Amino acid sequence: MENQTIALEQLLNAPASRVWKALTDKLEMKNWYFDLAEFIPEVGCKFQFWGGPSPENQYLHLCEVTEVIPEKKLAHSWRYDGYPGTTLVTFELLNQDGKTLLKFTHEGIDSFPKDNPDLAISNFIIGWNYIIHTALKEYIETGAVAT
Repeated sequence: MENQTIALEQLLNAPASRVWKALTDKLEMKNWYFDLAEFIPEVGCKFQFWGGPSPENQYLHLCEVTEVIPEKKLAHSWRYDGYPGTTLVTFELLNQDGKTLLKFTHEGIDSFPKDNPDLAISNFIIGWNYIIHTALKEYIETGAVAT
């Protein structure tokens, strides 16, 4: 399958300024996303983190911010050290009467190796659904930290 894209939407009970802070402040990001050593919401910012399906099977994620429109859009590349393929992750924020509609996409997943089951789109679907619909939503709306 080509052009594998995950597209999710989540209405968050918070203004765009609050959602933007959660998306771009590395101290907040570690509560719902990943613990990043460095992150600045500026085009060209490179950041990395470890993650994977189990403690024994971790991948070094290499990312670079590609687009920033404060309180509206954040996009970054997403690839794995030592593996072919580069994808694009995008967070778009739309004001909805004091709430924020988050439109999330992860494009190009088919560029990852097909012979590695850890990089199958089904795993990304499970992971992103949890991150967007549970971890981020609960963190923004209740302050609960993802575990």
